[in-house]
Amino acid sequence: MSENEIAKSNRLVVGKVISNKMHKTIVVKIERLVEHPKYGKYVRQFTKLFAHDENNECMEGDVVAIKQSKPFSKKKAWVLVNIIEKAIIS
Repeated sequence: MSENEIAKSNRLVVGKVISNKMHKTIVVKIERLVEHPKYGKYVRQFTKLFAHDENNECMEGDVVAIKQSKPFSKKKAWVLVNIIEKAIIS
């Protein structure tokens, strides 16, 4: 394996939980800023990732860290590492 393959296999991203309605699965929204090629303005782009949550401990609004893993299903190939910030429930 080359260094790029090793670095890609251990990718760690931080995002916000937007859904926890599935059993042992959360949907995490990853936000990034990308410069528009023509106008130079920075635009927000979003990616939704499905992650494995073994203990169903995440709630909507939590900020979590997830890492890439072997595929659990067709869409789910990420696993929850830890909860960085719990959502405020009112």
